[in-house]
Amino acid sequence: MKYIDEFREGRLAQRIAACIAAEVDARRRYQFMEFCGGHTHAISRYGLVDMLPDNVRMIHGPGCPVCVLPVGQVENAIRLAQLPGLILCSYGDMLRIPAANGMSLLRAKARGADVRMVYSSEDAIKIAQQNPQQQVVFFAIGFETTTPPTAIAIKKAQALGLDNFTVFCNHVLTPSAISHILQSPEVRELGVVSLDGFIGPAHVSVVIGSQPYQYFAEEFQKPVVIAGFEPLDVLQAILMLIRQINTGRAEVENEFTRAVLPQGNIKAQLLVSEVFELRRSFEWRGLGLVPYSALKIKSCYAEYDAERRFSIPALSIADNKACECGAILRGVKQPQDCKIFGTVCTPENPIGSCMVSSEGACAAHYSYGRFRNKDSSALRNH
Repeated sequence: MKYIDEFREGRLAQRIAACIAAEVDARRRYQFMEFCGGHTHAISRYGLVDMLPDNVRMIHGPGCPVCVLPVGQVENAIRLAQLPGLILCSYGDMLRIPAANGMSLLRAKARGADVRMVYSSEDAIKIAQQNPQQQVVFFAIGFETTTPPTAIAIKKAQALGLDNFTVFCNHVLTPSAISHILQSPEVRELGVVSLDGFIGPAHVSVVIGSQPYQYFAEEFQKPVVIAGFEPLDVLQAILMLIRQINTGRAEVENEFTRAVLPQGNIKAQLLVSEVFELRRSFEWRGLGLVPYSALKIKSCYAEYDAERRFSIPALSIADNKACECGAILRGVKQPQDCKIFGTVCTPENPIGSCMVSSEGACAAHYSYGRFRNKDSSALRNH
């Protein structure tokens, strides 16, 4: 992709950081949540925290679809994969998520289940075409970004008359989760974190646009800045949020103008609304049941719905008691606050969802931040 280096220019980053340092009010604290793991990854990888004043704190949010998928849905996928004559397809990160008794799709594959990693829903369609005698289930996850391709796959399966292809739909919606973080009593009981504003996810906003975030700015008086995933994008978004706070504004601003329009991608939205409808509630890992926060396949496409074909039950399984992923996904705790972080729980042996995906807060901190913490502690001790 062209024009990446320009958004990683060190001198420009230092200039933006200098503007942030000059414009912050030393008498107050600024606490901003980056909702998406792509931002968390950029913050950790490029050391952006070290460029910010001490009174500006970045709080990791839900992160990525892999991070927020509840253990029960992973367990359901594992059970599906173990059915005779069934091929289960999903994205790579999903294969390593531990479910009940440490089992994962990858371990199920090692024990003989036909589990296949795919790069797109189109790959799953091809597998179904190549294996007409077997049932093929696409384990679909993702925020609004990956929902349109799943809708395309269902429509293509219908056009091709593929009666051996279904989708286990686990697509979730970001605005509902933000609203839940801000107002749910259940979330507040589990731990309270003060938020002054949000960095909105760029890829999601390419599809849904900037308009859905107006509710948070107007109802909760929380500014939102939609930003790309490069270091200069994130720093510029932080500066824009600080300027809003300092001037008493709470608006939706778009830093990622090179890709996000106010109305979003209308064609993609129409496609999604044709194939999917809202669920009344859906469990998010770390957030609990969130009303109207996920999608299910409409009845007119029921023959491609794995939940109906295989009678997949609603299954709720508690997280590992030693894991702090629930608190980390809400921004209440940092990865280093977890007792098993970096010891028992590592990217090679993930115990919780935040360590499984490269975009998870724990995985990002393990790769880029844990040594910085040790260095900071050593300096304080001296």
